[in-house]
Amino acid sequence: MSRFVVVPQWQGSGSSRAMQLVDGAAAIAGDLPRAATTPVEVPLEAGESLGSGVRRLSSLVRVREYVERELESGDGPAIVIGGDCGVAIGAVSAVAAPDLALVWFDAHADLHTPESSPSGAFGGMVLRAILGDAPAALAVPSGVMADHRVVLAGARDLDRAESAFLDASAVSTLGPDALPDPDAFAEAVRATGASRVHIHVDLDVLDPAAMGGVSQPVPFGPSVAELVGAIRAVRDVLPMAGATLTGFSPASPDAAVDDLGAILRVIGALA
Repeated sequence: MSRFVVVPQWQGSGSSRAMQLVDGAAAIAGDLPRAATTPVEVPLEAGESLGSGVRRLSSLVRVREYVERELESGDGPAIVIGGDCGVAIGAVSAVAAPDLALVWFDAHADLHTPESSPSGAFGGMVLRAILGDAPAALAVPSGVMADHRVVLAGARDLDRAESAFLDASAVSTLGPDALPDPDAFAEAVRATGASRVHIHVDLDVLDPAAMGGVSQPVPFGPSVAELVGAIRAVRDVLPMAGATLTGFSPASPDAAVDDLGAILRVIGALA
């Protein structure tokens, strides 16, 4: 049985709906097997930036430490349920090594730095931090995650600074049109040369017609079936070191129910 770690992280989000991420994580947790699910506490205090340019940095660092400790104390791969994308820094750093591929399903690139970010919200910097470019307390050490083993999938809303970084890096980018061919998608991931994979899913990668409970919907995304097919194809070619699923911020408990069927299909593919 897969194990699940639920982290209702809201402090790394720049959305006005940030607190709804707590409700989203709770809604998902309610449908997970209780014996295989561990909650991780997120500090309630706002936290301080400490001159870093990252809002609430001190609280984010504590959550990273909590997630790493939980993952390192357990057996086998875990699926970390957010909260926002900030939970991925602890989830990936717990398993990061030069042989690890990272598939990042997201409508956004999350490749800002504190200097380029218009908001200071860590949710828009997480992938860049995983590649080592962030305040030291949040970054995966430089060189541990190689950019040529990162596949950014489904992104379609990038800022100029993020596009400039991608142009200068070896990160592979596969748009939403790549997901309907799961075999070709998996081959692109295998071509990274990695021996393991961490799969990150921000639910806003899905088309808004398929997923309503996200804070920043972006049109022209994949369907649930296309996302599930791509995940399963990747798992067929590489063993999974871990996974994250983030970004569920339903407007109300009733609205959460509308999306849970799709979310559980994605979790089923990851598990």
